[in-house]
Order: sequence, then structure tokens, then C-alpha cells
Amino acid sequence: MTLLFAKLAVSIGVVLGLSWLAERAGPRVAGVLSGYPLGTAMLLYFIGIEQGVAFASESAIYSMPGLIATLAFMYAYFQMSRRICDKPVVLQIILSSGAAFAAFVAVSWICQHFDFTLITAALTLFVAMMVAIVLFRGIENAVILRRVRLTKRVVVFRAATAAFIVLAISGAAALIGPRWAGLFSGFPVTLYPMILIIHFSYGAEPVHTLIRNFPRGMGALLVYIVAVTLSYPVIGIGAGTLLAFGVATFYLVLYTTFVWWRYRGSQA
Repeated sequence: MTLLFAKLAVSIGVVLGLSWLAERAGPRVAGVLSGYPLGTAMLLYFIGIEQGVAFASESAIYSMPGLIATLAFMYAYFQMSRRICDKPVVLQIILSSGAAFAAFVAVSWICQHFDFTLITAALTLFVAMMVAIVLFRGIENAVILRRVRLTKRVVVFRAATAAFIVLAISGAAALIGPRWAGLFSGFPVTLYPMILIIHFSYGAEPVHTLIRNFPRGMGALLVYIVAVTLSYPVIGIGAGTLLAFGVATFYLVLYTTFVWWRYRGSQA
């Protein structure tokens, strides 16, 4: 029961925080920070607690090709929502989500047939990230001009969406094995609820901005998963998670510093 409440508290807090950030700082910033290993970290941590270190370490390796499936998810959502932007927003969300889930499952099914090692999984994910940055480069960065008032009803809807997705994926780990559990731990468990929230509240354009900037922050996810795979069997789940978060945070600080420095250079 304690573990259940922990899942609920963390997932709800992360999604509400990111959606709040998207509304205040803009979907561009929220998209980059969505690459921070919040959802994947939650799932791998809870999988490790429930299924053991060995299970979680193998799952961590397959969470990298799972993130390739996530990139396919984002691309399919973008393409579908772009093509049906004249439809009612609920229909846009339903059809875009259907296309995105189909792409995620298809790529995951392909990936689970390969025997990935830590090196091959990391290299494959890195190449996929570069391809995604090129594919998404043409998307314009939109801003949210008029924010939705955060009533109790809005907060409850956002919290329930996040909690359901986290509980469903982490709870299924014992039934689907470490490969599929790893692949599904790459599912955008915090980003997808935020996409639903932003799309329903503000339309497709801010969602496209989130999608455009997500691959740019995925390096933090990559280094986090590598750190988890190497550290869990050596120092355990708790210490390994803290170490991996430290490495991911260091990467994200370096990346944002580089972006700021390049922006200053272009302004000069």
C-alpha cells in the first residue's frame, strides 16, 4: 500500500508540475525538461523494488529501445494531429493517440526481437535522437498566451490521468517480462498525460512545440539509463537511482548552458 501511494504521489506531482511549467515558462522549456528521466526513473525504480535488481537492470537496457518507440509515438502523434487540426479537439486527441500508440507498439515489437547490449542500445538510441531532431526541426515553437484557470476539476483530471498511466505500466511488469517491461518503461509516462492536458486545453500547436523539443533533452534520459544499468547491481536501487539522477542533472545543466551560450553568441 505504501508503494502504491508513492507511485501516485510521484506521478501526480511530476505531471502537474510539468503542465504548470508548460503554461508559465512555455512548452519549449517543458519539452526539453520532459527529457529529464522522471517517468522512466519512476518506472525503473518501482520495477526494481517489486521485481528485483537483476530484473530492473535488464529492463533498463531495453528501456533505451523503448525510448526509440517513444520517439515514434511522438512523431505519429504530431503527424496525425497536424493532418486533422480542423476536427473537434476531442476527436483530434483520440485519433492522434491511437496513431501514436500503434507506432509505439509496432516499434517496441520490432525492438524486442533484438538482443541489445548496453552499448548497442545506447548507440541505437543516440542515432534515433539525432534523426528525431532533424525530423522535428521544422516545427515552429508556439507559446501559450491564455492559461486555463486551475480549478479543482482541472487538477483532479490531470492527476487521475497521470496516476492511471503509471500504475498500469508498472503494475504490468511482472506479467510481461523484463524485455517488454523495459520497453514500456520508455513510454512517455509523464509527457503523454501532459500532452493530453495541453492539447485539450490549448490545441495542437503547443503540443507540437513540446514534441519538437523533447529529443533535445533526451540525452539526460540516455545517461540516466546507462548509470542505472551499471550501478543497480553494484550499489543497489536506492543509491543507484540517486547516482543516476546526479549524472542526468549534470548533463542537463551542461546542455542548457551550451544552449544559452550559443543563443548569446547569435545575439552578439
